[in-house]
Amino acid sequence: MLIAIFGENCSGKSTLADQIGKAAGAEIVSGKDYLRMAKSESEAELLFRKKLEGAVTGENLVYVISEPQQIRFLPDGAVRILVQADLETIRERFRARMHGNLPEPVARMLEAKHGIFDKEKADYRYDGVKGDAALLCAELLRRRSF
Repeated sequence: MLIAIFGENCSGKSTLADQIGKAAGAEIVSGKDYLRMAKSESEAELLFRKKLEGAVTGENLVYVISEPQQIRFLPDGAVRILVQADLETIRERFRARMHGNLPEPVARMLEAKHGIFDKEKADYRYDGVKGDAALLCAELLRRRSF
């Protein structure tokens, strides 16, 4: 099963991916990790697309996406999970990542990007603040046996 988890920075994607990955015994790939698959970007992209296609009906794979252009890699049959969080939570989480400092340009960037995934097709919408990962994992188990 291919599970794509996408959303803004600090929305809770990685935490959810870790929990689903453990439940599914799945490999987790983030962002542009696929570039390590080959020396050239085009070759790596081709290999990665094949890997994603194979995961739809094969080995469990979780792909964590933080940039909208990466969604284009997803083949038909991928389970799409949009992780959302309110802007203030995202700011606080980013501030913690930056050791308590959130420079104004970064705060403006977070505000500008807030909601960039909201119109994407999603099989599930997961609240990255109050969501129940165990409940979502159970739903995925019902959808297809891990």
